[in-house]
Amino acid sequence: MDNSLEPHTKIKLSVIRGAITSDGNTKLDISSAVHELVEELISRNNLEPSNILSIIFTVTKDLNACFPASIARKYHGLDKVAFLDCQQMFVPDDIKFCIRLMAQVNSPLNQKLNHPYLRGASNLRPDRC
Repeated sequence: MDNSLEPHTKIKLSVIRGAITSDGNTKLDISSAVHELVEELISRNNLEPSNILSIIFTVTKDLNACFPASIARKYHGLDKVAFLDCQQMFVPDDIKFCIRLMAQVNSPLNQKLNHPYLRGASNLRPDRC
C-alpha cells in the first residue's frame, strides 16, 4: 500500500514525539526498542519513509551500547532521513533506559497525530498513551 502524499494534498510540517524504555544497555535491547518505537511511529501515523524528514533521538545516560540512529537508519527505507543522537539531560529519579524521539514529518493538513509512548515510557505522557 502506498501512503505517500498525493501532489494535490495539502500538507503541513508536523512534529511527532515518542518514547520507549529499553530492557537493558545492550545493542540487542536498544535495537529492539528502537525498532518497536519506529514501527509504532510509522504505523500509528500512516507514514511513508519519504514523508519523514528528520528524527532526533535522545537517550538517558545509562544507554551507551549503540546509537539509536544507526539502528533506525537501516529500517525500511529510512536511509535518506536525517538523524541525530543526543544524551538526555540528567535528572535524578528520571525513567531508566529511556529512548525518546522527535520526528519532523510531512502530513496531511487535517491529520491527527499519534505520539507513541511505549513500555515504561508510557508513564511520561499518560495523556498520549
